[in-house]
Amino acid sequence: MLDAALLRQDLDKAVEALASRGFAFDRETYLRLDGERRSIIQEAETLKAERNRVSDEVAKLKRAKEDASHLIEAQRAVGERMKALESAEKEAEAAFQDFLCRLPNLPHASTPTGADEHGNVEVSRWGTPREIANPKDHVDLGTSLGILDFDRGAKLSGARFTVLKGLGAKLERALINFFLEQNQKAGWDEVLVPYLVLPSAMYGTGQLPKFEQDLFKTTRGEDTMYLIPTAEVPVTNLYAGETLPADQLPLRHCAFTPCFRSEAGSYGRDTRGYIRQHQFHKVELVAFTTAEQAEAELEHLTRQAETLLEALGLPYRRMALCTGDMGFSSQKTFDLEVWLPSQGCYREISSCSWFGDFQARRAGLRCKAKDAKKPEFLHTLNGSGLAVGRTLVAILENYQQEDGSIVVPEVLRPYVGADVIR
Repeated sequence: MLDAALLRQDLDKAVEALASRGFAFDRETYLRLDGERRSIIQEAETLKAERNRVSDEVAKLKRAKEDASHLIEAQRAVGERMKALESAEKEAEAAFQDFLCRLPNLPHASTPTGADEHGNVEVSRWGTPREIANPKDHVDLGTSLGILDFDRGAKLSGARFTVLKGLGAKLERALINFFLEQNQKAGWDEVLVPYLVLPSAMYGTGQLPKFEQDLFKTTRGEDTMYLIPTAEVPVTNLYAGETLPADQLPLRHCAFTPCFRSEAGSYGRDTRGYIRQHQFHKVELVAFTTAEQAEAELEHLTRQAETLLEALGLPYRRMALCTGDMGFSSQKTFDLEVWLPSQGCYREISSCSWFGDFQARRAGLRCKAKDAKKPEFLHTLNGSGLAVGRTLVAILENYQQEDGSIVVPEVLRPYVGADVIR
């Protein structure tokens, strides 16, 4: 959530920054809601001062044994008005906060300006794609090998669900273990978190209220719970409402979870195959830092995801996302895109984002230095390290052989127990 003080201090600058994201700021509604809220607060403060003044006057009259009934009656009227204002203030504050929570984050100064993905900027590349004559896509490869079963997945759960069989299931599990172990060796502490969360957790990371249509939810009695779209949600909210010692930051966690997305906004993209599923696996990297550490931490986190791709020998590139292509809560994002031979292009496999204090304000995440007078909001970051299904797709396509077999990357062979999938 944006700091309301930023809007008040320089509204024009904030509106311009939001416009670079393609977001139309409703200035009229903002001014009305903020004005109503401040007007109520101002009147309440005036009445409190008047109540205190009258109380002092009543005390003086009583000490002098004089009649104070007229002032006591006036005080009663002031009290009734203050009760009404208290209720009105809660309503006005709720309306104002609802407006604020629907505003996306302001882009960082170093984020490229652009309207959509065409404005993204390539930062670097690693690896050279293999020359493969007439490359098959992962659907044909996985189906012919009997390791991906799209038909039975659809029979069980509908479109965009898949059954992995034999060495396909083992390869997916191998990737999960490999990612977790490599991240732990690099200093990322593993956590195993719930896959169902309360609405407050979804609100804390910015999925609610704006993206409810993209979520799967269920009910338990009168409680609504959501299936997580990413481990970012429960891991970021581990410390919701807490104040962490600043000298213990950065704090780094990695977590494996299944992820659940309705993909309501995907508009038919990648409906064929294993790239865009309603249920998929991911290992997530989440970091908590001070404001001063955050930009360096984004590089550290992104580099950790890159080392996993390099260990697997998968060609990739790093892209700096432009203002119009970033996620709702992010102020700066690097996407890692892996090479897919069948498509002849790079496709996203990890999105590494720095949120500033945007999520921290929503979730009440603070840190405090030993010599500081008061705590401040910390900064949150996260990124896929990595998306397991998309990595499996990239391995099938980049390691395919002329006979349709798949060479297993060397680092995964101890986990898979095979050099080749035939």
